[in-house]
This record gives sequence, C-alpha cells and structure tokens, in this order.
Amino acid sequence: MTNATEPYWNPMVPELIVASVERSLVFYKAAGFSVRFQRTDPQFAYLELGNAQLMLEQQHSQGWTIEPLDRPLGRGVNFQIEVPDAEAVLNNLEALNAPIFRSLKDTWYQVSPGREEGQREFLAQDPDGYLMRFAQYLGTRIAA
Repeated sequence: MTNATEPYWNPMVPELIVASVERSLVFYKAAGFSVRFQRTDPQFAYLELGNAQLMLEQQHSQGWTIEPLDRPLGRGVNFQIEVPDAEAVLNNLEALNAPIFRSLKDTWYQVSPGREEGQREFLAQDPDGYLMRFAQYLGTRIAA
C-alpha cells in the first residue's frame, strides 16, 4: 500500500519494445504523456498521462522478447488511454503526420441493460505500429 505522498504506480503497466525511444517520445509527448523517469543502457522511458502509465524500452539483444519482432508491432491489441480532449490530441498527432488508423468519432457502448457510456475516440499508430486509442469520456445515457 502506498501513502498519499508517494507518486501513483499503476498495478499493470505495459512495456512496449520500440526501435527508438527518442523517436517514440516525440509521439507520446505530443499525445500528452510526460516522462516520469528515463535511463540509458538500455534506452528506457517510463511515461504517464493522468493515471495511465506506459513503459518504452529500445530493442536490444538482452531484451525480454520473442524474436522476430515483425512490424507493425502490437498486432492484435490496442491500448486505450483516457484523455481530457481527444480532438486536441488528434490535432497534435496529425501535426506530426502520425498515421491515424480510425478517425475521431463518438461511440456509445452498452455497459448494462438499458445504460450506455460514451467516448469520443480515435486510433493512431505510434512509430512502431502500436495502436493507441485515445478516448475522451462523454458520460452515460439511457440506451435507445
């Protein structure tokens, strides 16, 4: 258990193997992430955005990977990150010419009988091809 003065540590934090931590940081900083800490040998960065946390490690021979790492990386998974303003994140990533996999739209998901929760969301690919779903919470409504 942590006390109130310690920084928040998420109990599950994905670690993404990337070709270049520095190149990846350009993408993630544009999306609103900040670097909690960074180290070299191997290149590594621990990122956070609100309570979302993510680790990036540059590919190296002693890494925890199953080779080969075929690109795009992360096939079969997308990572949802809640953001306060999805359109602002989209604009920042479009300014970098980041590939947008799914455009911005409002989606309502059934969460219980008669109730839906909405989010404004889009999917972008980071420099290694990982799919990041940036989602802005829209609230709840009674299902149609």
